[in-house]
This record gives sequence, C-alpha cells and structure tokens, in this order.
Amino acid sequence: MKMRLLFIMTLLISISVLIFSQDESDSIEVYLIDSYVTPEVPHTFMLSFFTSAPVRSKVIIDNSYTYEVSPYLTESHKINIDISDLSFREKNVPFIILVEDSLGHQYKSEKYEFELPEEPEIKGGGSNLLLLCAFGAAVFGLPYPVYVIEKNDNYFSLTKEIPLISLRGSSYRYPVGYFSAEYSHIFNAPVKNFLRVGYKHIIEIPGIEYISPGISGFTNFNGFNGISPELSAGFFRIISTFTVYARYRFNAKPGEKGSEFHEFSIGLYSSFFSLYL
Repeated sequence: MKMRLLFIMTLLISISVLIFSQDESDSIEVYLIDSYVTPEVPHTFMLSFFTSAPVRSKVIIDNSYTYEVSPYLTESHKINIDISDLSFREKNVPFIILVEDSLGHQYKSEKYEFELPEEPEIKGGGSNLLLLCAFGAAVFGLPYPVYVIEKNDNYFSLTKEIPLISLRGSSYRYPVGYFSAEYSHIFNAPVKNFLRVGYKHIIEIPGIEYISPGISGFTNFNGFNGISPELSAGFFRIISTFTVYARYRFNAKPGEKGSEFHEFSIGLYSSFFSLYL
C-alpha cells in the first residue's frame, strides 16, 4: 500500500513538473528595440528586437503584409522594410511578430504599432515626387525677410538658413533639434554681411507647431564676431513639409558696447533636405 501511494505521488509530481516545463517553454519573450519609419523618402520601417531564446521570426504588418525577419535560429532580429509602395488604413499601423523555435512551435507577440510620417501631397500624375522635389527646391532656396533694429537705425535684410544636420527624436513631425548654417545681407547697414552657424532646439507645443530656442555664432570675416541667442515659434504647415515661423534674434559682439542689434523675421522651416542622425 505504501509503495502504491509512493508511486502515485511520484507520478503526480512528474506530471506537474512536465506541465510546468511545458508552460515555461511556451513563454518566449519578444523585447522590442526599434520600430519606427524614417521621415526620408523612401520611407523605411526600421524594426529590431531580441527574443528570450533562439527562434526564426516574421513580422505581419497591418494584417496584410508578411516579411521574414530571421530565417535562421537567433536571438537578435533586425529588418528594414521599404513601405513606400504599401497602403495603410490608418496613420498608426499595427504589427505583430511571429516566432518559431527549434521544435517548430510557433508563438505570437503582443500587438505593436508604428506611426507613419506625414507626407506632402500633390495631386496629379505619376511625376508627383519629381514635382514635389522641384517645388521644395524652389521654396527651399528662397531667402526670408528680416527687419533689423540697430541703435537708432532700422534696416531691411534677407537671410537664408540651411538646416544641415537634424537630430532624430520620438516625433515624426519634427526632429528634436538641428544644426544650421545661415547667411545674411543687411541692406545699407555699416556691416552688411554675416555668416552664422548654430543649433536650434525644437519643442512641440499644442495649439501651434513648436517653439524653438537657439543660439548661433556669427562673423563678417572682418573682425565683427559675436553670438546670437534667438527664439522662434512655428505656427502652421504648408503641404505638410514647410512650417511658417516667426523669429526674434538678439545679436551682439561680446565686450563691445553698442554692437547690439535686433532681428524680427518670418520664414519657412523644413528638415526635408537635412541629414538625419
């Protein structure tokens, strides 16, 4: 009787351990690292993740598009998918990750999603991209007007700013900030020409587009060198690519009293032609 009871207890313990082991094997975790769409054309879905065990993996986007991520058993998974020819129902696109272990058992991750970047939209035929680039280049090349106050005199200026390097953030509408180069010509002023290099930080604000504090260094290449703190406010967008903004900037040559002058300007900002990091 004792032997039979011992046998039954041993059998129950073995079954419990087997069930527990099976439950543990069903738990393959997916650790998402990156899942975003590049703002540059062609738009590319950048996906990378780790798994808690070596598996093969696929991704299913919007319940419609399936891509093989890792054809071989691995714990590190990465894929870049050109989505420019895909169509989606919503701006926030869902996706799930399917994995398969060495025994052929398949597991499904929780539902994730990525956000599509806003695209300029030009109605017409098949040359939309060329038309957009031509329009963008024309607008991008325009200088913007500036009202300059220097001591007791007022001047008119034209300035051209070029965003060179943009720093990628969590938003797909704007970078977190950008480095720019800028050339200004002030008509009829004692010192007419300036080159500036600086950094502008972008803070998105509900109700408008953003505010952007920044600072630049400037020179006229003839001994007039200084700094320019500034503050911009972006108000609205044009064809989802250019933002109309207003800017105030204070300019001064450190250590030289009376060198200060002020600038009030409006302009168009776009990171479309900028290098993203």
